[in-house]
Amino acid sequence: MSTRVFRAEKGTLYVLATPLGNLRDITLRALDILGSADLILAEDTRVSAKLLTHYGIKAPLRALHEHNEHKSASKVIDLLQQKHSIALISDAGTPTVSDPGAKLVAAVRAAEIPVVPIPGPCALIAAISAAGLNAEHFYFAGFLPVPAKTRRAQMEALAETLRTLSAALVIYEAPHRIRRTLGDLLQTFQEPRDLIIARELTKTFETIQRIPLADAVTWLDAHPDTERGELVLIVDTPAAAQRNTSAQNTTDDDATLNRWLPALLEELPPARAARVAALATGLPRSAIYDRIAKP
Repeated sequence: MSTRVFRAEKGTLYVLATPLGNLRDITLRALDILGSADLILAEDTRVSAKLLTHYGIKAPLRALHEHNEHKSASKVIDLLQQKHSIALISDAGTPTVSDPGAKLVAAVRAAEIPVVPIPGPCALIAAISAAGLNAEHFYFAGFLPVPAKTRRAQMEALAETLRTLSAALVIYEAPHRIRRTLGDLLQTFQEPRDLIIARELTKTFETIQRIPLADAVTWLDAHPDTERGELVLIVDTPAAAQRNTSAQNTTDDDATLNRWLPALLEELPPARAARVAALATGLPRSAIYDRIAKP
């Protein structure tokens, strides 16, 4: 285990994690690299300037965000090939994890230029570590699509995948969309599950709350401040007792489906029949539709 001071190597791109909010969370190695890099690429230079000023780091700062990432890649590669050292950071946490940077990293690696991770804070991992999950596995979906129809379709597909993997779902969400997303989650996950809401991680008003998913909207009504700051939402797998109850309910619902589905199909198109059957039984609409399509 090395305790030496590090210096940024020439012709190397560093993918460097920065604090989520608490500036004391930055690593010593990250400070070494930021202090010795020739250039720092930041998602928002105004946000990152506060961190750099706090630690007395004076390296040039240039914006790299989702709107200019593709165009900037060739210029960055030119600088690296000229033996400049460059650090890539985001507004907070680890770059390329639901943040810009992945396209740049791919282009730099394709040019056979070294890419070195400088690990550190990540909202995803911080939230999971303090959630006390039932699940042994998790599926990270990042930010869900904004269009309602696309988002619901992705959620339904994710629900099927999570049931197969017995995994928790982890997503990022913006505060102004939290209510809509909670409504979609309630429609998507029929069996009892807990929701972990993590917001303002490492900051003064940090909140990590575990509640039944069915109570999430009521809890939000009682805690309106939750609708501020970026959020990590985790839908856990049911506990063992819940899984046993859910399995019995699924058997009962399946028997109900076998009785009603033929009659529904006589009156309705397959897609509408699947939707009505899903509402009546609590079974996934996609699974019912698959049964119709493949009798």
